Amino acid sequence: MADSLCFLSELGRGGNSRSQPSVDGFCSRRAFIQTSCAGFGLALLPCRPRANTRIDKVTLLTAPIELTGDWGQMIHASATKVAQRMRHACLDGVRLVSDRQPAALRVDEHTSGLPAIWLHSGGADNTAWIVVDIGERDWSKLAYQFGHEFGHVFANSWRADAKPAPPCQWLEEAMVEAFSIRGLARLAESWAHDPPFPNDGGFGSAIAGYRKNIIERYSALAQEQETATDFAAWFRKYRTEIEAAPMSPFAEAACLTILAEYERAPDCVEALGALNRWPGRSGVPIEDYLRLWEASCLELSASASLPSRLRQLLLVG
Repeated sequence: MADSLCFLSELGRGGNSRSQPSVDGFCSRRAFIQTSCAGFGLALLPCRPRANTRIDKVTLLTAPIELTGDWGQMIHASATKVAQRMRHACLDGVRLVSDRQPAALRVDEHTSGLPAIWLHSGGADNTAWIVVDIGERDWSKLAYQFGHEFGHVFANSWRADAKPAPPCQWLEEAMVEAFSIRGLARLAESWAHDPPFPNDGGFGSAIAGYRKNIIERYSALAQEQETATDFAAWFRKYRTEIEAAPMSPFAEAACLTILAEYERAPDCVEALGALNRWPGRSGVPIEDYLRLWEASCLELSASASLPSRLRQLLLVG
């Protein structure tokens, strides 16, 4: 199977909005770095664990983060810290229910193009490959783009066969965009109180401002499309356009409705880990998509409140 870039979208890209870079050092290397020393140790010194030795399963929250691509003069350890902090901002307090979590995360910096999930095959089949495109030390944009694509990984859309398809890809895009925006709020707060770099707590305000700009842009779209007035009527009116173009202003407007659900009922976020575990994935009608998602939640003993709530909001099924 040929490798492919998927989920190419203005969602998670950050548009032309740029934040002031946070302070850290520079380096001139352009290299692939794996940040988990423990992984190398196990590879070099294989051994059979003792009977009383506990081996913790790697999860999406603990999987090592690798950097590759052209990071310019950015220190790789600094970029890794930002990705790690955003991962925690997105997942802390969220139960991980998926049975398809990757063993590693690869963050690949490109100097052009859109952020994406690289649906690859070959020697790194158990690695989720995230592509980003940020400016020099633009940590707000890195966190935002990483958060969106990480949301796809959380939703089981990272393996080689996870190609997006209409008519329901728009809903996944809206949900992972809301997932990233939710993470940015938590990141801004944690950065202000416990910055990853010395004397850098003030950058939490820059992250909060970056998030505010995104929400204002999407709020204007939501007002224009009248999503807040009647979400079901919005879907009926634009359904053909929504389902035909999953990565569009419609998904951007809808993500604020979903963000409100994340904030109203935080436990519902765990349901993203039960997505896309059925044949057809997003390529089934939304009535079936929500039913299959609820069944997947039941199978994994996960909360099905989010798909159930979306069924109520959209008045489908």
